[in-house]
Amino acid sequence: MKVGFDEMRGADGAVREHYGGYDRWLAEQPPQVMRSRRDEAEVIFRRVGITFAVYGSKDDGAGQNGGTERLIPFDLIPRVIPAHEWRELERGLRQRVTALNRFLHDVYHDQEILKAGIVPADQVLGNAQYRAEMKGVEVAGGIYSHIAGIDIVRAANADGSGSYYVLEDNLRVPSGVSYMLENRKMMMRLFPELFSRHRIAPVAHYPDLLLETLRSVAPAAVNDPTVVVLTPGMYNSAYFEHAFLAQQMGIELVEGQDLFVDDNFVYMRTTQGPKRVDVIYRRVDDDFLDPLAFRADSTLGCEGLLGAYRAGNVTLSNAIGTGVADDKSIYPFVPKMIEFYLGERPILQNVPTYVCRDPHDLGYVLDHLGELVVKEVHGAGGYGMLVGPAATAAEIEDFRVGLKADPNRYIAQPTLALSTCPTFVESGIAPRHIDLRPFVLSGKTVQMVPGGLTRVALKEGSLVVNSSQGGGTKDTWILEA
Repeated sequence: MKVGFDEMRGADGAVREHYGGYDRWLAEQPPQVMRSRRDEAEVIFRRVGITFAVYGSKDDGAGQNGGTERLIPFDLIPRVIPAHEWRELERGLRQRVTALNRFLHDVYHDQEILKAGIVPADQVLGNAQYRAEMKGVEVAGGIYSHIAGIDIVRAANADGSGSYYVLEDNLRVPSGVSYMLENRKMMMRLFPELFSRHRIAPVAHYPDLLLETLRSVAPAAVNDPTVVVLTPGMYNSAYFEHAFLAQQMGIELVEGQDLFVDDNFVYMRTTQGPKRVDVIYRRVDDDFLDPLAFRADSTLGCEGLLGAYRAGNVTLSNAIGTGVADDKSIYPFVPKMIEFYLGERPILQNVPTYVCRDPHDLGYVLDHLGELVVKEVHGAGGYGMLVGPAATAAEIEDFRVGLKADPNRYIAQPTLALSTCPTFVESGIAPRHIDLRPFVLSGKTVQMVPGGLTRVALKEGSLVVNSSQGGGTKDTWILEA
């Protein structure tokens, strides 16, 4: 897997068929025109307010720490995926998210997978993301993660072909879909001729699918559900996305102070008086949702929300306690979940993973730290990780000390040669490593728009695509056959 896979060109340098039309167009574009388009995009993004806050450490969901506002860099060169590849990815994503939802229902009910010894019980029940308050709670349709962001990477095989792998599952409050939508709008504005030359699958209907999904999981007795987006407020790193999605769906954006609970029903304060709320698309972490149940010092949630939820009078999307399924210590078991719950072989494979709580795996990791990527199981956003080949000797030794002291906190993976895509950088067009985050919606059906958010590591040689670590984004084209 060490030889990189180029999304646009084969090993012989020939342009791949699905990039052919775009490559011919690109060859006709003077560099100064591309630079002016890039500058135009930056001006528009800044005017619209498409920024995020960079914190000194991982955003904890409270979002009140302040931070530096900045644009996520936007790259002009799209990532192109042919229709047949997307169909296989879509099949794998549906399968995976279905199994993860089955797992969540199971661990909060009969715990059959734990009894079978397939997933160690202590890794679930002792996990910081497992919420005992959810044990036995019936959630609408048995669905816990209505919106999932699954991070996909592609690495080269020995024969030069490329295979997709799941790098990470995001089931709590996955972000980034607003950038997928805005990137497409920007490309259509800057290069309208490309969309007349190519049959590019649309993504603009995502807000409609999202609202349809949220309405479909309302409490059973509700015929015309009121849906809201719950945000921690304007200082949260993803506030733009919260406001954007509420506006696109035509629903209210609320903060905790706008809500109250009466007789186990949730209401929002309006100028016409209280209005019952049936579905809350919450972008607030579990700990801050209800000061009566979780963190007593939280001002971001709503007192009594858990009680209303447990009573079945409101749906939270995503459900409380979904984090136990996307914790990195649980990730290695997802292929077994698929076999256990669905009786199927996984369509999408995991990246090979060493679980450091296992003494044998830990020994291997300690002996090969300079070759591996080591991650904290609760880490996110590119924080709390070691990229061995790019690390200094001192950084490696620091991680060695941490691993020996508390191996349960870490997993490790080979340093995949993530696929590269041509990217417009200061020196011109150059390859940069990318990943892909498709967004999977689970309601009465499992559905998604064709594509997702392609993130790109703009630093030469970097494998870290996170925006908080200097990454950017690209438009993702699924070419319809």
